[in-house]
Amino acid sequence: MTDPDDRQHRSILQRIAHRAMLERGLVPDFPPQALAELDGIHGPAVRTEESTRDLRNLLWCSIDNDDSRDLDQLTVAEALPDGAAKVLVAIADVDAVVKKRSALDDHARQNTTSVYTVAETFPMLPEKLSTDLTSLNGESDRQAVVIEFVLAGDGSLQSSDLYQATVRNRAKLAYNSVAGWLEGTGPMPQAIGAVNGLDENLRLQDRVAQKLKALRHLHGALDLETIEARPVFDGDELKDLEADTKNRAKDIIEDFMIAANGVSARYLASKKLPSLRRVVRVPKRWDRIVELAAERGSTLPKEPDAKALEQFLLSAKAADPLRFPDLSLSIIKLLGAGEYVVELPGGSVAGHFGLAVKDYSHSTAPNRRYPDLMTQRLLKGAMAGGSQPYGNDELETLATHCTEAEDAAKKVERQVTKSAAAILLENRIGEQFDAIVTGASDKGTWVRLLQPPVEGRLESGSEGLDVGHRLRVQLVSTDVERGFIDFKRIA
Repeated sequence: MTDPDDRQHRSILQRIAHRAMLERGLVPDFPPQALAELDGIHGPAVRTEESTRDLRNLLWCSIDNDDSRDLDQLTVAEALPDGAAKVLVAIADVDAVVKKRSALDDHARQNTTSVYTVAETFPMLPEKLSTDLTSLNGESDRQAVVIEFVLAGDGSLQSSDLYQATVRNRAKLAYNSVAGWLEGTGPMPQAIGAVNGLDENLRLQDRVAQKLKALRHLHGALDLETIEARPVFDGDELKDLEADTKNRAKDIIEDFMIAANGVSARYLASKKLPSLRRVVRVPKRWDRIVELAAERGSTLPKEPDAKALEQFLLSAKAADPLRFPDLSLSIIKLLGAGEYVVELPGGSVAGHFGLAVKDYSHSTAPNRRYPDLMTQRLLKGAMAGGSQPYGNDELETLATHCTEAEDAAKKVERQVTKSAAAILLENRIGEQFDAIVTGASDKGTWVRLLQPPVEGRLESGSEGLDVGHRLRVQLVSTDVERGFIDFKRIA
């Protein structure tokens, strides 16, 4: 238990985060060889290919979290006749600076992802790169891989292309303020008004994204809405964990990135090259999903059916919007985790059950995820008509490693979030809360409080409980160092 007079919460959580990284086989600090290599990089990548297009005149913008500085993608749209639209997604050309099997690449390959804990971020690449030289920063010329696709009026894909270009971010925007403006609950962000025509372009992007979303849901994409906990610090003192929810601005980026990732996967397939796919297989616990629907008066088929599940989710959201995030969390837990697999030319791996897409890579965040950097190298090799940068056996090994390292990173993030929650709850032992079961197995039963949105272990009273059950719990104990929060069932 921490000293109640100690308000250095941030430093406590940073220490816990460092330890958790090491315990999970991740490296919290950059090795000397990588830092030495970094010292030799003095500027961003410059245009080297004659085929690189100059697209700096377009109304590119970035939309990300308020505090994000590692900007991986820019977007812009163009209206076409008959309600069609062209969308361009520019992805930071990280490979132009971070070469395969360099010391910087070796570190990125080991961790495979940036790890975002409530107290500290452990970037996959040093901040000199990820937030500067390989970031698509405002009013800076940067090299990018552009994924272009033309959509019909109903959101269906008509054509696509990939190429390299020089781009320039005209406005660095944040999700919440853009969403407030689009949804009519807030003013236009100043950065939008400062760029002539950007407001109209963003409204076009919003309309196109909504069409993409509607079409995916028509095909069975799941309308899930979870609550993510974000820390609120006052200096170094942790004050609260706030709920962070979806909005219209996040929809633009989410739907454009899903489309871009599909284009990337199909581009490699068209070149008869292997690709690294992101899949979520058919859920193993479909029987429990059927039970959850039945408890709410709906009937699902005995065999997994994404379209039927989506219809149930839509009706459940309309009937009880306040509790819908809790149902979403249960469904996500029962769907199971995603994984990386290799699709060889002519192959047919599983698709992404939750997104209702068959061809899906990760290609849009190369500053933050190693699979995206790998895919970027595969795409650039395909565009150049050159040799394949990864052998099939190497891809298979890396796919397994990326899945395992991503799982380790998520466990680190959850552990530190639980340590933060333990700090907030350590003076509330004995209090009772409403909760929902988020995990039930031989290893134990876990519950998440409805408010504050934190998760802990049910140490007694778990008999007969399964994912999605609601209950009343009492806080029994907390352990900040280990991130343990224990409850017992009351009712």
